Amino acid sequence: MKKSLVSALTTALVVGAASTTFAAANPFEDVAADHWAYDAVAQLAADGVIEGYGDGTYRGDQEITRYEMAQMVARAMAKSGVSAADKAMIDKLAAEFADELNALGVRVAALEKKVDNVKWNGTVRYRYINSRKENDPDHTNTNQVILRLEPSMTINNHWTGHARIDYGTDDEKNNMDTGKNNTTVQVERVWVEGQYGNTTINLGKLPMYSMVDDGMIFDDNIAGGQVVFGKNLKVALSVGRARYDDFGYVRGADDEIDSITASYQSIEVYNDRDAKFTYGVGFHHFANKEIAVGDKGENHDLNIWTLGLGYKFTDNVALKGAYAWNTAASNTQKDDELTYKNAKRAWTVELDYKGADPSKKGSFGIFAAYRKLGMASVWLPTYDAIQRNQKGWEFGVDYVFDKNIQGTVKYFTGKEMDENNTKAHRLFTELNFFF
Repeated sequence: MKKSLVSALTTALVVGAASTTFAAANPFEDVAADHWAYDAVAQLAADGVIEGYGDGTYRGDQEITRYEMAQMVARAMAKSGVSAADKAMIDKLAAEFADELNALGVRVAALEKKVDNVKWNGTVRYRYINSRKENDPDHTNTNQVILRLEPSMTINNHWTGHARIDYGTDDEKNNMDTGKNNTTVQVERVWVEGQYGNTTINLGKLPMYSMVDDGMIFDDNIAGGQVVFGKNLKVALSVGRARYDDFGYVRGADDEIDSITASYQSIEVYNDRDAKFTYGVGFHHFANKEIAVGDKGENHDLNIWTLGLGYKFTDNVALKGAYAWNTAASNTQKDDELTYKNAKRAWTVELDYKGADPSKKGSFGIFAAYRKLGMASVWLPTYDAIQRNQKGWEFGVDYVFDKNIQGTVKYFTGKEMDENNTKAHRLFTELNFFF
């Protein structure tokens, strides 16, 4: 995405330009408008590594020279205490503008060799989950350890490659959801991302997160593609296939649905998620003839409409909510054992206080929410404590014990949305060691 910078900014970032003879590349040549360096510098500014105007913004619509860009990079190199991600970004910029930095007297000898085309991030994660229901003496306990690797590969100025590789405890369904001793390696995601101005293109087995409702409908993967365009108002178009086994409670034409996938299409329209007031609308369509939705089992589609709103009262306090309804489903769903009520609608209201930042020791976030997730109105929600076909309260806290070490505790108390209104409780705990 092109970031507009003005030359007035650079005068505030000068680090002492020397009259040294410049390298072979013309230092006064403009940096191309679509060069990745604009995005990198803007991200560093957003993280407070590079300071712009008093309010931290950049203004104007003017390209800058390589020499001016090098001045900003030099200023960033002088900063201490930056995050690992920002440090990697600074190193990459320094390699790109090495000649100009040398002309400024900034030492970047052999830096190009230190900047790898592949960057590795990830986490070592431990989870403990305890689930229990009324009149059920058997509690479900989950102990799970995962090593997650997330490499990113620079292809050119517009395209990058991404992946997610999980190694951890497993069960017979390969979903790493129990504490059995056997282990497995899963390549959860592999995709490429293209950036052209205000348009982002993703292709492959890519992450899918429903932005309008903040993950109430969908937080998983699809095999397909997505295009997001716009700046302050964005439009996201997605198409592909989603795993139907993630939608476990939908009864099927046969009982074996573990390997079935559904065709998926969606459109979402939403404003900048960092705005004080956020809003959006969306539509998600899932279809597969092997899955039956409705009392008579004649419908093989899910047509889910969503609406989301949010408001930030202060930098620390925010309220958000979402509503969804499936126009293709009956409000009552039945299987061989139970009748599920209010299946076609879902909604949530959540109050957030602050937010944990893994790079900042002692930072924390707290939330309280009431959610009602009808069985046929959500696909795979982002929530950890409450699950589909449940309603009730969910509470949570995140705390950063030390840099890149974050703990999470969430608790759900409520009921199953079936004819018995069975009481249900779930404790979710997690400890992440990020790198």
